[in-house]
Amino acid sequence: MPSTVTRIPAAPPAEAEAHFAAEFTFEADCWDVHEAMSQGADFVLLDVRGPALFAAGHVPGAINLPHGKIIASKMAHWPEGTLFVTYCAGPHCNGAARGALRLAQLGRPVKIMAGGVTGWLDEGFALETAGAAEPPPDR
Repeated sequence: MPSTVTRIPAAPPAEAEAHFAAEFTFEADCWDVHEAMSQGADFVLLDVRGPALFAAGHVPGAINLPHGKIIASKMAHWPEGTLFVTYCAGPHCNGAARGALRLAQLGRPVKIMAGGVTGWLDEGFALETAGAAEPPPDR
C-alpha cells in the first residue's frame, strides 16, 4: 500500500522544474537578502509589520511600511521598476504576502523574504533596534 507521500505521484520532471524555478521569481531567502544588503542592495527591503514590532527589532537597512499603508502616494518615492522585498514576523505570518499583493496591485515588482524575522534569526543574523530608515512621506 502506498504511503501518504507516494499516494499522489510526483509531478513530471519538466513540470517540477518549471514550478521550482518559478518560486525564485516570488521569493528570496534570508541568506541571499543578508548577502545583498551587505554589498549595497539593489532593492528596497520593507518590513511590513507595525511600528512597535519594527522598533523591537528589524532587519538592518529595512524600511518600516506596514502592509496596510502601502499606497500609491508612498510608493511614488521610488522609481518605477524598483524591486521591493517584503518580510514580516515569519512563516506563521502572512503580512509579507499581504504587502507583496498590495505592491503587485500597484504595478510594482516584488518578492518576499522567505522566513521573515524568524528565518533571519535562525540564520544567526542580528536584528537592529535603532537607526532605521523612515518610510517616505505621502506625495
